[in-house]
Amino acid sequence: MCQVDENYHDDLDPAEMLNVSKKCIKCKEASAAVVIRVGDTYCRGCFKEYFIHKFRAMLGKNRIIFPGEKVLLAVSGGPSSCSMLSQVQEGLSQTAHRKLRFLPGIVHIDEGGAVGHSMEERQKALAELQTVFKATGFPFYFVPLEKVLDLPSSVVATATAPSEHPASAYKSAVNDFIHIDSSSFKTLTVCSLYRQHLLVDTARTKGYSKLMLGDNCTRLAVKLLTSVSLGRGAQLAQDTGFSDSRYGDIISVRPMRDFSTKEIAYYNHIFSVPSVFIPGLDTKTTNKASIQHLTESFVTKLQTDFPSTVSTIYRTSEKLQTACRSSSTADCCDRCLLCMCSLDTAPGECVMESTASRIRNKETHMYRYAFLTRS
Repeated sequence: MCQVDENYHDDLDPAEMLNVSKKCIKCKEASAAVVIRVGDTYCRGCFKEYFIHKFRAMLGKNRIIFPGEKVLLAVSGGPSSCSMLSQVQEGLSQTAHRKLRFLPGIVHIDEGGAVGHSMEERQKALAELQTVFKATGFPFYFVPLEKVLDLPSSVVATATAPSEHPASAYKSAVNDFIHIDSSSFKTLTVCSLYRQHLLVDTARTKGYSKLMLGDNCTRLAVKLLTSVSLGRGAQLAQDTGFSDSRYGDIISVRPMRDFSTKEIAYYNHIFSVPSVFIPGLDTKTTNKASIQHLTESFVTKLQTDFPSTVSTIYRTSEKLQTACRSSSTADCCDRCLLCMCSLDTAPGECVMESTASRIRNKETHMYRYAFLTRS
């Protein structure tokens, strides 16, 4: 809180520069190799131990993944998801302390068709990913984004057991909600929803009960502000929390949500974690190309001058709750057909009509106030 007697005229101290002779704050012996935050310096060995412990602590304290359970890792090829894959591989090794005991698999959604890549470009990217996936020894699956139009309608329904619905086309299931055409793939929001549906369908058909996502702290901070801007404030708990049970039988988890992009970049560089860059819809676009890209630019630039920006936004997301019913308990008719979250509007009430009504009421009160003050 601001105080009357506080002094705001002192000069700001310049950012502390890394001294190569500075010692690790943990072992107090080796020279620092990484500066996470001002004053948090680690040597190579302590930084690796810190990173691994942070990942396993996130899984351990939530206790959602059980021994012997099949877990599908969604790997896009980027630094965050590849770092997650590396942590799982490290945790399953024979020499690992507190060894992970679930059965992992890997899935990659090929979005080259939506971006406009040629078949040669897509095959080249998949070949690079295949090399990375084969080295892990885990089963892996490549799923093109175009397959979303052939999904069964059961994908947009919560299931507690294998679905017995007829395999009607996914396209017909959502046809009453939106008009699907070639431009549908060109928006980041719709593309993200399609990607999520493919991940859930792959997990169901391949026998996986958990879906592990590579969303990190920085990405979730951007996603939080973006969701608020897009009117998804009531769905923040599902979109940014550690676990997401909106699909019932398939639970999504985010074990990388405590890591910043800076930490992940340092770890991947120092310990040679391979990643594959694949251009997406927002690659080489201007800041104003989308709300997502504009928000990301705003957060990252603010983070440069104020290092606590991302962590502050991220910690705020953990405290947000909604008065709406949980997506895991809501009836099918009370859910959004695309994102499967609980509807945050009253039954039978149109959001546009409700908003227009509030605007009209506000204008009426303004006119009344103006008339009374003049008279």
